[in-house]
Amino acid sequence: MLLIGLVSMFSDMAHEGARGITGPFLGSLGADAAVVALVAGGGELLGYTLRFVFGYLADRTGRYWPITAFGYALQMAVVPLLALAGNWPAAALLIAAERSGRAVRNPARDAMLAHAAGELGGGWVFGVREALDASGAMIGPLVVAAVLALRGNYRTCFAVLAVPAALTLLFLAIAWRQYPNPADLEVGESTPDRHGIPRPFWVYLAAMGLIAAAYADYPLIAYHFGRAHVLSDAWIPVMYAAAMASEAVSALALGRLYDRLGLWTVIGATVLTACFPPLVFLGGPVLAGFGMVLWGLGMAAQESIVKAVVTGMVGAGRRASAFGLFDTGFGVCWFAGSLVLGVLYDQSVTALVVFSVALQLAAVPLLLRTKHILA
Repeated sequence: MLLIGLVSMFSDMAHEGARGITGPFLGSLGADAAVVALVAGGGELLGYTLRFVFGYLADRTGRYWPITAFGYALQMAVVPLLALAGNWPAAALLIAAERSGRAVRNPARDAMLAHAAGELGGGWVFGVREALDASGAMIGPLVVAAVLALRGNYRTCFAVLAVPAALTLLFLAIAWRQYPNPADLEVGESTPDRHGIPRPFWVYLAAMGLIAAAYADYPLIAYHFGRAHVLSDAWIPVMYAAAMASEAVSALALGRLYDRLGLWTVIGATVLTACFPPLVFLGGPVLAGFGMVLWGLGMAAQESIVKAVVTGMVGAGRRASAFGLFDTGFGVCWFAGSLVLGVLYDQSVTALVVFSVALQLAAVPLLLRTKHILA
């Protein structure tokens, strides 16, 4: 668990450091808000769709480690190459490739992590991984901010991120060597395998789909901070780092709470994160900062306890497929929502805020329904 957490930490230093500046970088190459939202949402759609394919492939072949390694290698190779992008279409292709690498490795990696859930608790296992992940996602943007402060050059930032990318692959090799068969970590009886995906899964996916559609990706938020002059260019990645710090702390707290309170933790987090859009898009620097703390809380929930819920629904032999299917549905909704949010931003920021808040709150009844079915 800790070794995979370190892999996630260095990986996020690289790709989240890049993510913190892709919005303004695309803008500097001539992209408008709709294009930024399309690139961010399209990359997520491609990435999440591929998760179903590679999750199914991992379960069918049992080759969890090779698939995970291929995904990390692709993702880490692409990040520094953004330094060479000469126009926004080229940058968009590289961003899509980075998201694809993330898609390839996530279902197989999460399935391997889930083997430790029986002994340590699903919330804690995914919470610790996400906390280390978010720690890297905090450090990466700070490194980028320092480079911008010294040189003011986005391309130099992408080149510097080659260092954590290399460390990612090093620690991945160590983890693979030390735990070649993660299934040995499984203790007790796992959730029985079923011929089909259980009904609560679909209700839960519908709820999380609404949240995905409502959630503004950081490239659009960063674009807003720059366009509305909420923050200077050097402070935009710092704000992202603050959000990642919130995500790291929240992941640990939510993991512990989930192991005690179950789905109530997801419901509570959803209500809190519905408050971030007005703070981020309508407030000044201070209110936007509070909003990004809540945004980070929501990201922690999506990457930790949301996965723990799926772990408890599906047997060990089908988990990679279930994670892939869940992520595909989540990603389709994220893409559709990103398009709407981008168009709304160009027309009315207030309309964007209303749309985002309404969809997040609409997910709460479905989450309550999921809890009722599981009871």
